[in-house]
Amino acid sequence: MRKIRKGDNVVVIAGRDKGKRGDVARYVDGTHVIVNGVNQVRRHTKPNPMKNQPGGIVAKEAPIHISNVAIWNPVTQKADRIGFRIMQDGRKLRFYKSNGEQING
Repeated sequence: MRKIRKGDNVVVIAGRDKGKRGDVARYVDGTHVIVNGVNQVRRHTKPNPMKNQPGGIVAKEAPIHISNVAIWNPVTQKADRIGFRIMQDGRKLRFYKSNGEQING
């Protein structure tokens, strides 16, 4: 089970975009995620008439390493660490380490 999942609200804790927040859009591989609005890069694209795609400079999100993001705790309004609890029925749930609250989802 992953500590950070798709749809989680995260904050960047290191790098050029330190302090920015966004939702995890998807996992690229086991260690990189794409976060909406974070780590934007500009790409120069050629026009492609077959795909009806105009050329120019396009901004898009680049992958960011998972060690450079932390989950956002809405109660404390800070970045937080994640722990796991195994319930009586065998389910594994995530919780915030700072206040022990369970994470929804």
